[in-house]
Amino acid sequence: MTAQPGTVHLVGAGPGDPGLITVRGRQILQSADVVVYDRLVAPELLESARPDARRVSAGKAPGGRGPSQTQVNAQIIEHARAGRSVCRLKGGDPFVFGRGAEEIAEVAAAGIPWDVVPGVTSAVAAPAAAGIPLTHRDWASTATLVTGHEGESKDGAPVDWAAVAAAGGTIVILMGVATLPTTCERLIAAGRPSSEPVAVIERATWPEERITLGTLADIAETVEQRAVRNPAVVVVGPVVWALRGGST
Repeated sequence: MTAQPGTVHLVGAGPGDPGLITVRGRQILQSADVVVYDRLVAPELLESARPDARRVSAGKAPGGRGPSQTQVNAQIIEHARAGRSVCRLKGGDPFVFGRGAEEIAEVAAAGIPWDVVPGVTSAVAAPAAAGIPLTHRDWASTATLVTGHEGESKDGAPVDWAAVAAAGGTIVILMGVATLPTTCERLIAAGRPSSEPVAVIERATWPEERITLGTLADIAETVEQRAVRNPAVVVVGPVVWALRGGST
């Protein structure tokens, strides 16, 4: 499938490794007139774009530096209205803890054709690549995805950590390094055992990937000692030991 003139294609780039974009996603990327990409998209992936394609950075650096969401939306719409095919390239899957839905809503309101190419979300890919299954017949029949950014849950309300803890199974937290100490405290207070295993997967599927293991009681301190930074995925639950023999 090639990118269509005047259409916005919202494409998931996958978790990091440029080889993990979908076939359809790469086809759109290779044929688009304009590529609007986020900060965490692999530079090697951008090399797949046409040599004459416009490349527009829409990524925000730590501290909020970069174009505002309003500016990003306006650029996407401007290019599409000019008859250009737009590949809006977002890390992971564009509808999992991203602002893809908001962007497409703006595009649709402007009367511009659009489609979505799903991507491999890091919520699933990071644990899998690290050898951690989110579900397991013996240990977990459910998996709960949570944002570590308190203000990004539905309606801007804080995450209900008590409900997350009570759900059982595996907990997967995205963008949760900065708030990890508080998160662990809340999960323990809500009834999860302090000895429950935790894995923090930093820069998953990239060559510099690091995996930090611990428990709810000590993982926050270990992460601080190792200077772990986002992007990172936190996995809480017995599945952390599924392929590791139950020890660090």
